[in-house]
Amino acid sequence: MQEHPVLGQVALGYSPMIDRQRAVVATRLTVFPEPADAAPDAQALLAAFEDVWPAPEGGPELRLTLRPLDPAGAKQPGAAAAPAAGVTPHPVSLNIAGEALLLAVMRANPPPHLMIEVPAFMAVDPVHASALRGLREAGSVLLIKGRPTVPVAPEVLACFSHCIVEAGEDRRSGPAPAPGVRQVSTVQAGARTAADVEQAFQRGAVAAIGWPFDDPLPKAQGRSTVPTDVQVVMQLIQAVEREEPVSRLEATLSRDPTLAFRLLRYLNSPAFGLSAEINSFGHAIMMLGYRRLKRWLAVLLASSSKGAYAKPLMHAAVRRGLLMEELARGNGDAEMRGEMFICGVFSLLDRMMQQPITELMTQVPVPERVQQTLRGESGPYEPYLDLVRALEQEAVFEIRECTERLLLGPAEVNRALLVALRGARQLDA
Repeated sequence: MQEHPVLGQVALGYSPMIDRQRAVVATRLTVFPEPADAAPDAQALLAAFEDVWPAPEGGPELRLTLRPLDPAGAKQPGAAAAPAAGVTPHPVSLNIAGEALLLAVMRANPPPHLMIEVPAFMAVDPVHASALRGLREAGSVLLIKGRPTVPVAPEVLACFSHCIVEAGEDRRSGPAPAPGVRQVSTVQAGARTAADVEQAFQRGAVAAIGWPFDDPLPKAQGRSTVPTDVQVVMQLIQAVEREEPVSRLEATLSRDPTLAFRLLRYLNSPAFGLSAEINSFGHAIMMLGYRRLKRWLAVLLASSSKGAYAKPLMHAAVRRGLLMEELARGNGDAEMRGEMFICGVFSLLDRMMQQPITELMTQVPVPERVQQTLRGESGPYEPYLDLVRALEQEAVFEIRECTERLLLGPAEVNRALLVALRGARQLDA
């Protein structure tokens, strides 16, 4: 990724947009200008984001892959068109938390594939009507953020595909929106638990924004029954830890051909950047070595979850691992980077497997420094994990505090986040 000095003038946070199938269909990237009333170079900022979310091939055909609730199957007014075949299903929505910077971005002719959120108070202000219509005519996907207190002019309302509301804004049981957004389907922000997501859909939302992580952790119940594919991955991790012969590892993997396919898919993804295609487990060990291969077995284990919210959890786990690894890149310690990757991926393993982390750590060989962090014993990687959580919650004050505690600069953290998001998107492809 290129160097973008403008990244030192903002704080970034991110969260997923989850559809009714509990799949992640978009990333919400929140941008806090530093200081709050500043307007950094909008063109430079958009260029940094395009490093992660480049324009799709064939033109700006990207649209948010959400449909409004309609039992009859007919598309409702105001809904975004479905994406063209071959277009990435993971667009980004820019939530710019500063009016001066948002106006600068709107004037900078943003590329149409970057969705833009516009606060309701700006949508009802006639001063911005012309700019909003111009963006829409240029192909931009606009989302109105918050429920307007007065009706929106029809020609302005037509510019918006969806309305984003916070959980506290909409306490009604039905999906009927407030005046001014009657034709725009709802995306509810602020989800913190699985119940929050379910309630959003019950109220008629087409998607929910947030990480459903705050449900109670699973309680100890002794050794739980582990699915076969999970057992295979755990045995592989243990065997790689012991550096067993390739023939024995391949025999273990052959018990589940689907796992073999998934592992080779990861290893051959653009995120790995290998010059030659990996075609077998033995080839993978020859090319990568045992230590590097163990990292991707950790991803494979995390992806074995079958729960209702497995996709958002897996989405988060991969990004946590890549982000923690990237945050440690400056220290030059390859072993530490590898451990931090595993720490990030396994930080949600208890929720994905519905087992306490203490039970899981008896079944999966994990370095001591990682175990200390995952068990909440003030391990050396805990400050990094705290920063990752602050970025996920888009909590700007906590992001600043964690960044300062780690003696990192804002540009370092933002660049690490964007590199991790780009790498994760390549794995998703």
